[in-house]
Amino acid sequence: MPLCRKLAIYAVQQELSKGREINEPNPKLRNEFQRDRDRIIHSSAFRRLVYKTQVFVNHEGDLYRTRLTHSLEVSQIARTIASSLQLNEPLIEAIALAHDLGHTPFGHAGQDELNKCMKDFGGFEHNLQSLRVVEHLENRYVEFNGLNLMYETREGILKHCSKKNAERLGELGERFLKKYQPSLEAQIADIADAITYNHHDIDDGFRAGLLTSRELREVRLFGRFNFDVKEKYPHASERQLVHETLRRMVDFVINDLILNTSHMISDIQPKNINEIRNQKSYIAQLTDKTKKEHYELKKFLREHLYKHKTVQKMTDRAKIMVKFLFSNYMTNKDRKLNEFHQNIDQLDESDRARVIADYIAGMTDRFAISEYNRLI
Repeated sequence: MPLCRKLAIYAVQQELSKGREINEPNPKLRNEFQRDRDRIIHSSAFRRLVYKTQVFVNHEGDLYRTRLTHSLEVSQIARTIASSLQLNEPLIEAIALAHDLGHTPFGHAGQDELNKCMKDFGGFEHNLQSLRVVEHLENRYVEFNGLNLMYETREGILKHCSKKNAERLGELGERFLKKYQPSLEAQIADIADAITYNHHDIDDGFRAGLLTSRELREVRLFGRFNFDVKEKYPHASERQLVHETLRRMVDFVINDLILNTSHMISDIQPKNINEIRNQKSYIAQLTDKTKKEHYELKKFLREHLYKHKTVQKMTDRAKIMVKFLFSNYMTNKDRKLNEFHQNIDQLDESDRARVIADYIAGMTDRFAISEYNRLI
């Protein structure tokens, strides 16, 4: 089924796609990338994201973002940009929805600790794990493991990769070895991720009382819009002022990205997707000024939110739990782990460690806490 609107000549075209690893009959009511999106939404890994940490552990409050709501917001922003640039919207939506499927419980704290546990067994990286989920770990279909997604969807999920890992990924890893770029759809999904978490983490940090408007006004990007909002709406509540400021910030950054990327496309005049891939760097980029301001915002959040003692206390406890679970599963037989992988006791140490990493990475926050309390 063809896309309903005309795509730019530099967008990913379904008829020119590298396809799936295992051939399947064409879908009748959808195009191939819409089928990818739907498979991702129906996957168990996607459902588990609702109980995985973005910044705050899930049980700390119902209104904080989770990995699921984050992925939905990334998808919304990415689709808006894709529409303006005449890119493949179902593809960019699929990439955005799948990019965090491999994330551990407890956010980056869980990933960092699991990577330490796996240092002698190839390490752990959530981006590579997302690819592993869609290629191997999802177990829904009788004819193949994983979701058998289109090449361009899997390419977009794999945002970065070490040379060692790239060498074993075949065609999918070639761009990291030969230094060429992914599709514009993949580039936009990547930048939309950064735009999304920079802005919604402010919202969650403010809601939690860990960030104040006074602190935030020190950041140029926030301060500039907050000044205008306060002047226009002097009787609005502090929460309304923050929301309106964030709304204007997001709108500004998205428009900056669209306009700057359009200018770069106009300069390059790509005649097909290969001319996008052959560039030395991303074509999709913010202007230098906005990029600098966005980095300043990211740095502010790292110092004032992610390293806040309240968040750090949660982070430290999360690391203790992940380390304990890994160590316990490596040294002891466990009924639930055997249900996850029936032949685990027959594996060598390295393969056992990878299965355990898969098991822990697939846990929700609350299941990891439950397992820790069961085994401690």
